[in-house]
Amino acid sequence: MIAHVVQRALGAATIDHVIVATDDERVASAATEAGAEAVMTGEQPSGTDRIAAALAGRSGWEIVVNVQGDEPMLSAANIDTLVAGMRAQPDVGMATLCRPMAGDDVNDPNAVKVARDVDERALYFSRSPIPFPRDHAAAAPLWRLHLGIYGFRPETLARFVSLTPSSLERAEGLEQLRALENGIRILVLDAPDPAYGVDTPEDLERVQRLMKSGV
Repeated sequence: MIAHVVQRALGAATIDHVIVATDDERVASAATEAGAEAVMTGEQPSGTDRIAAALAGRSGWEIVVNVQGDEPMLSAANIDTLVAGMRAQPDVGMATLCRPMAGDDVNDPNAVKVARDVDERALYFSRSPIPFPRDHAAAAPLWRLHLGIYGFRPETLARFVSLTPSSLERAEGLEQLRALENGIRILVLDAPDPAYGVDTPEDLERVQRLMKSGV
C-alpha cells in the first residue's frame, strides 16, 4: 500500500521530494524500495504531528503536503490540484480536498464528511452525516467526502503541532478538528479524481478490485 502511495506522489508535477514518516521499519523499507526517503519518528498523536517530527531541522519548503498512507489510489492530479490551489491563494495556511459523496456512504463512520462555507472553507468535519438530512433533497447534493490529504504552509504546520489535541479532535478521532477549534481556517477544494481510502478489510478488497480493473 505504501508503495502505491509513494508512486502516485512521485508522479505529481508540483512535488519536489517525497518522504515517508513512520515508526515501523517494514514501512520504511517499503518506502525506500518505492523511491521515497524514509524518516523514522517516535509515536505521535496524529499523522500531521508525525510529518512535523520528520521535517524537524529542515527548512526551505513552500508547501508541505501530507498524503495519508492508507490512500493508495489518491492520484497525482489530486496532489497537484491541492498545491495549485494553495499557490493561487497565498493567504491559505492549510488546505485539503473533497469529492461528492454517494448516499450509500453517508452513514459510514469511516467515510469522513465535510461541510464548507461559500468561500470553500471548512465549517466542520464529522464521521456523522453533515448536513443532517432533515430535508433529504436539500441535504444530498451537499454531502462531501473528505479525502486523506492536507497541504500546509510551514508556519501553519508548526502552529498546528504546537497545539494540544482538542476536545473535538478526540471526540471524533479527526485531527483536522484541532485546526478548526483553534481558529485555523481550512480551504477545501474539489478533487478532480476519486480516491478510495483503506480503513476496513472491505475497503481493501474494493481497492484491489479497482486496481485489477485498471482504475
